[in-house]
Amino acid sequence: MANAFSEKYVSEEEAFSHIHRGDRIFVGTGCGEPQHLVQALVDFVEARPKAFFDAEILHVWTLGVAPYTDEVFKRNFRHNSFFVGSSTRDAVNRGAADYTPIFLSNVPDLFYRGFIPIDVALVQASLPDERGYMSLGVSVDIVKAATEKSKLVVVQVNSNMPRTHGNGFLSMQDVDFVIRHDEPLLEYGADPPGQIAEQIGKYVAQLIRDGDTIQVGYGSIPNAVLSSLHEKKHLGVHTELLSDGIVELMKSGVVDNTLKTINPGKTVATFCMGKKETYEYIHDNPAIMFDTIDNTNNPLIIAQHDNMTAINSCLELDLTGQATAESIGNVFYSGIGGQADFMRGAILAPGGKTILALESTAESGKVSRIVPFLKEGAGVSLVRGDIHYVVTEYGIAYLHGRNIRERAMELISIAHPNFRPWLVKEAKKLGLIYSDQKIVEGKGGEYPEELETHRTTKSGLGVFLRPMKISDEPLLKDFIYSLSDVSLYLRFMSSRKDMPHERLQEFVIVDYTREMAIVAVMVEGGKEKIIGEGRYYIHEASHTAEVAFEVRDEYHNKGIAREILSYLTYLAKNHGLLGFTAEVLMENKPMLHIFETSGFDVTKRGEAGMYELQMGFRDV
Repeated sequence: MANAFSEKYVSEEEAFSHIHRGDRIFVGTGCGEPQHLVQALVDFVEARPKAFFDAEILHVWTLGVAPYTDEVFKRNFRHNSFFVGSSTRDAVNRGAADYTPIFLSNVPDLFYRGFIPIDVALVQASLPDERGYMSLGVSVDIVKAATEKSKLVVVQVNSNMPRTHGNGFLSMQDVDFVIRHDEPLLEYGADPPGQIAEQIGKYVAQLIRDGDTIQVGYGSIPNAVLSSLHEKKHLGVHTELLSDGIVELMKSGVVDNTLKTINPGKTVATFCMGKKETYEYIHDNPAIMFDTIDNTNNPLIIAQHDNMTAINSCLELDLTGQATAESIGNVFYSGIGGQADFMRGAILAPGGKTILALESTAESGKVSRIVPFLKEGAGVSLVRGDIHYVVTEYGIAYLHGRNIRERAMELISIAHPNFRPWLVKEAKKLGLIYSDQKIVEGKGGEYPEELETHRTTKSGLGVFLRPMKISDEPLLKDFIYSLSDVSLYLRFMSSRKDMPHERLQEFVIVDYTREMAIVAVMVEGGKEKIIGEGRYYIHEASHTAEVAFEVRDEYHNKGIAREILSYLTYLAKNHGLLGFTAEVLMENKPMLHIFETSGFDVTKRGEAGMYELQMGFRDV
């Protein structure tokens, strides 16, 4: 086929001689960047400094070097990126290069409408087949639109570029010049997930259901998320980035796309960044479809996927739920990218959800990523309505439908413990939370995630038992106000029926080194509901603890109270305690029955309508 279009095979000098002063030159994206063409272009200008001036270099993201940003070429080139990478970040922030903030799904339209005209497109493709078609391979995204609207298309054909299925083909008839040059494709490998990233991945995996269609961003945390999904079944993929992690899930059968609403049986992506083995896997693989970014990232198309789950990260998140993924204060760091497209599309999808996963700190623990408000100058990549879940190594916060006070408390509860007192203090100043909000500092205030457990009662009811969280105040309030007057009286031994914030705090703020509070939780409509709670307060001198519990009236006689007491007993024994004490009204026969039939050595003393119980553990 090369002979049929032999006149299009030219030297670099011949191709570049058609570039004029002021031209806009598009360069292929990411790992699909034509490295040889870029270096040859710079060499061409270096040898001919007056060949052309003020050419604008346009692209999404470069992983390679960006010599055209060097000061020596400032009269020849001006760089303009739709996403800031490490090799161009310095140039953008010192004003030597430009950044155009835009949803990546909108970029092709800029080309098609001529709002940003393209004069020259430098792209990379696979070798042409017998019909003269080349594949854009790992980078279709905005590259396809650029080649369709460019006045001059120069293609570096590379035998290492995989031939991918979908909407990424170029015909030899539609290109102007072809330069044959084989070279390894750029590879992208995030740092291996560390312990923190792995913990975040495990939390995120709890939110992923079998059969979900997922989108995952790039970096060590998304990689950790993907590596935590190997126990899932029938996942689908509709994403911007096809990564090594997704390919591993395809190889293991976790991702089979059988339950996808759109393009069933196909993993859909717009570009790929990974290792050589991933490029080999996607080559001529009919289970993978590459499409243009105005389709993959279109929120209206994303929203057509049932159970669409978008998983992304950010640089900084404030207590109201605003996040930036593009700048640190007024320093441009990356870009809008496709994150907002997918998060908003997922929110609109039936059964869809959005997850923002991030480490709680940056700069080796010196800086909190969760802050009172975003820094001045920060770009708000995700607004307060874009996020359902936030996940750090300290747990999961649910923001959707929560007011500002509840959001702030949820996020404080998953911030790094070293920064929680500061966040509470600043949130009080800003009026985001109660002015008298308390917090337990240090080890005692750290949520013991390892104590979460699932239990099944004798009646067959499955419940989730977990420690009380600082953010549980709204749930506990609902629980207490759900109790009948009789249950309230028996539990609190008072005719008082109100439970204001001041009283609730005493139950929600738990020092886990001195007490334990466990709630029995069920999920209804995606929201947690407390159906029972139990706690004990340690008496250090006697190595015992005072215990109490209560269950929603409609869940009485289902075995929940017994499961709560059994778990509290287990925890107390592990803490080295010798037994429980309790004060129980004589008329509270159900509670007395539970205590007396739970395997304790019980002694009781009655006075003024109340029993004082001493309950020794038998096998400590």
